[in-house]
Amino acid sequence: MADDCFRHPRLAAIYDPLDADRSDLDAYLRMTEEFGARRVLDIGCGTGVFALLLADRGVDVVGIDPAQASVDVARAKPGSERVRWICGDATALPPLQVDLVTMTANVAQDIADPDTWHQTLQGAFEALRPGGHLVFETRDPARRAWEEWTREHSHRVTEIPGVGSVESWVQLLEVSRPLVTFRWTYVFAADGQVLTSDSTLRFREREEIEADLITHGYAVQDVRDAPDRPGREFVFLARRP
Repeated sequence: MADDCFRHPRLAAIYDPLDADRSDLDAYLRMTEEFGARRVLDIGCGTGVFALLLADRGVDVVGIDPAQASVDVARAKPGSERVRWICGDATALPPLQVDLVTMTANVAQDIADPDTWHQTLQGAFEALRPGGHLVFETRDPARRAWEEWTREHSHRVTEIPGVGSVESWVQLLEVSRPLVTFRWTYVFAADGQVLTSDSTLRFREREEIEADLITHGYAVQDVRDAPDRPGREFVFLARRP
């Protein structure tokens, strides 16, 4: 089940302007070029930002996400006809043979259920051609990122064209390692509506992730530092032999 910030139509519609800086995707674009990938499966594509960046570069893209509202936002964007959009998850993919599978931003950690995580890794493996790559990022638990998930660190008011002012902040709800639960609150000035979205992320250790990848047949090719969050995240590069 997707979080409300992705599946509620009003929240999905403002997701992009609230997260306008997507420089985190630059590293994924570079890796797409590094691997010469011409066919990409973007798991957890959300509102389609990365999928459309790839399509702009002539890449054949499949974007899949369980949140219908987010997929609807993606489909409404200019150029969206160049991407194959699927509302669903990687546990039940159609037959594919892609060069690269990506899970950007929080996608890997948002798959908190262990069974679903393993099914996702298996689904991605089966979608890859031999020699294809899986790339995703996850926060280093040792850095305790959740300690900054407070109203004090996150509160802001964003002016969104056609929507008006939206006030937002995050509040930490529970830390029960490896699970961390938090709540985003959104206040729409236009009509005073208040919406909340609860999320739970799983903070996996590097060794656990490497073991999971090997279990599903991947060769762990590299574990890199995230350029946009140096020292705070791991970027995993795994290959289907």
